[in-house]
Amino acid sequence: MPECWDGEHDIETPYGMLHVVIRGAPKGNKPAILTYHDVGLNHKLCFNTFFHNEDMQEITKHFVVCHVDAPGQQIGAAQLPQGYQYPTMDQLAGMLPSVVQHFGFKSIVGIGVGAGAYILAKFALIFPDLVEGLVLLNIDPNGKGWIDWAASKLSGLTSALPDTVLPHLFSQEELMNNTELVQSYRQQINNTINQHNLQLFWNMYNSRRDLEMNRSGTALNAKTLRCPVMLVVGDNAPAEEGVVECNSKLDPTNTTFLKMADSGGLPQLTQPGKLTEAFKYFLQGMGYMPSASMTRLARSRTASLTSASSMDGSRNRACTHSDSSEGVGQVSHTMEVSC
Repeated sequence: MPECWDGEHDIETPYGMLHVVIRGAPKGNKPAILTYHDVGLNHKLCFNTFFHNEDMQEITKHFVVCHVDAPGQQIGAAQLPQGYQYPTMDQLAGMLPSVVQHFGFKSIVGIGVGAGAYILAKFALIFPDLVEGLVLLNIDPNGKGWIDWAASKLSGLTSALPDTVLPHLFSQEELMNNTELVQSYRQQINNTINQHNLQLFWNMYNSRRDLEMNRSGTALNAKTLRCPVMLVVGDNAPAEEGVVECNSKLDPTNTTFLKMADSGGLPQLTQPGKLTEAFKYFLQGMGYMPSASMTRLARSRTASLTSASSMDGSRNRACTHSDSSEGVGQVSHTMEVSC
């Protein structure tokens, strides 16, 4: 891939154009890091704080990063025409192979938040060979029941769109304290995202179906994510219940569940340092960045691992750190770590 691909691109896919931003160039045979934002956001609002974190530079110098904006959600996007049929969640996932092929990526490690996490999980279920690992924040694997759907429709009639979307993004505590972060995001959602386009994406997300995943052995012909997965949720986050349920549907031998204290609804904004450290450790476990030193998070995880095991011996939690040049000696684990 030529260096000049660094920057903004519009990629043609079977379900319409997709706005993509590339940072850096591919490094050898490594996967690309591909991000997908939540509804109400775009790649800048969702990931700038995280990717501009100082510690993240240590990771991004080893990988090309590909930020995907859902149709019509990027800053400065033109209003989608009247009658435009917004892609379904399945179709949004079905747009991603065109991106992978366009840039010649061998595979990706996905980082998705909320709606973006759902889309990336769907992508990994349909195209498992293209996905090497997933970091999923605030994923809700459940479709909306008609009562929820009616409630969200009703709240849409009585309040402005940003105020309808904010309780999906932030914890009750953050909304009640009306923090600077919430105020700033209310303003940015209002001023930088086309409201008509956002309404279409929001409606489509709220009419999503269940992600058809089940742990092997729990259902006939169960499908689950085959790659390593790190599930992340903040304490008191609106998505907590969904993430816990998603954890129960995944293979415990390659899933890590990270519950982050003091991080509210969007840990990548409020705790970017801790999340970067967890991500670095996740990549190390996959055999990438093996030379990265064992960090503060890894040490605190080992400590909490010990205490968790003593409390709950029935659930095997194992965790290794490898310093070998290939970083192969990986034992996977499902564990709940509050940090």
